[in-house]
Amino acid sequence: MPSTQPLEFLLGQLLTERKLTIAVAESCTGGLICHRLTNVPGSSTYFLGGVVAYAYDAKEDLLGVQHNTLYDHGAVSEATAREMARGVRRVLGADIGVAVTGIAGPGGGMPGKSVGLTWIALSGRSVDRATKFVWDSDREGNKALSAEAVLRMVVEYLSATETVAGEDG
Repeated sequence: MPSTQPLEFLLGQLLTERKLTIAVAESCTGGLICHRLTNVPGSSTYFLGGVVAYAYDAKEDLLGVQHNTLYDHGAVSEATAREMARGVRRVLGADIGVAVTGIAGPGGGMPGKSVGLTWIALSGRSVDRATKFVWDSDREGNKALSAEAVLRMVVEYLSATETVAGEDG
C-alpha cells in the first residue's frame, strides 16, 4: 500500500533510521527541494544544507562543476547533474548529495533541449546515478515535478538498500 505522507517525511524517516545526511544542489527548482526538506520537524539532524547554483560561475565556484563540462555538455545535462551532486556532497560533507538541473520554461528551450528537460542525480560513496525527465507543464509545475522526482529518487535508493550509518565506507 503506497504511503500517503509527503515524500520529504518518508525521506526524513529513512535518513534518520540509517543515520545518514543529505545535501542538495538545485538549479531549476530554485530552492524548492530545500524548502520541502526543511518543512519536516527535526530535519536539521540529517539535512546539512543546499546550494542554489543558477549561473555557470556558481556551478563551477560553489559546486566544483568543471568548466569544460558546462561548455561541452551544457548546464542541463547528465554530466552537469552528476558533477553537481558529487560537488554538493563533497562541499557539505554529506553521505548523499542530490542535484537537479533543467529548463523550467516557458522559455529557454533549444534544439535538442526542450522546455521541461530535467536531469536529476544522486551521489554517495557507493552510488552515482542520474535520470532524465521531460516534463510537460508550466514553469511552476515543472519545478514541482522536478522536486518530487529528486525526493522520490532518494527514497527509492534508500528503500532498495540496506543502508546503515557508514554504509559507504
